[in-house]
Amino acid sequence: SFAGDVDFLILLVAVLGGFWLILAEAVLIYFIVKYRARDGVKSQYVTGEKKEEKKWIHIPHYLVLACDVLIIVFAVKVWYHIKQELPEPDETIRVVGQQWSWRFVHPGLDRQLGTPDDVETIDELHVKVDKTYHFKLESIDVLHSFSVPVFRLKQDAIPGRVITGWFKPVKSGTYDFQCTEMCGIGHGLMRSKIIVESEADHEAWLKTQKTVAMN
Repeated sequence: SFAGDVDFLILLVAVLGGFWLILAEAVLIYFIVKYRARDGVKSQYVTGEKKEEKKWIHIPHYLVLACDVLIIVFAVKVWYHIKQELPEPDETIRVVGQQWSWRFVHPGLDRQLGTPDDVETIDELHVKVDKTYHFKLESIDVLHSFSVPVFRLKQDAIPGRVITGWFKPVKSGTYDFQCTEMCGIGHGLMRSKIIVESEADHEAWLKTQKTVAMN
């Protein structure tokens, strides 16, 4: 649900940075052509001490700083929305990183995590579309990173800590994700998939799984 906010921020940085890049290169090329070497014309040494010379540095500098401030304002707003605001969850899941796989604990049909009907899977996370999830992220060995590109979500998993985050899938489908923190020789093998499905399909899937109590 917040992928659009992240995409907007990336586009904003690209547009503002691209504008100044194109403008600076255009001015540079213009000066190269206009003030190219000519017979009988002596070059002029510019010290940059005169007021009319300094403005070529100060004015663009202040304009770039204004763009930086604008980017920072939007970046902090997006960061706060994703990392600090925790909307009320419809369900909570556990995400555990380990060398070299992802382990997921889904709430069972009672929709409560930490009860006997929980379902545990390896490298396959099932969630319902249009539902808000909290995830409890852990690592049992080294640093890992839970990164779901389609969600624009990335959060490091730190040994000894339980980190709470959230997401809300808004489009059904099956999407790949991978650990994005170098975690050892099998780092490249930590490929997983997230399956976003309807509530009916999700409950049908739950009924086919062994619960934690049965394992």
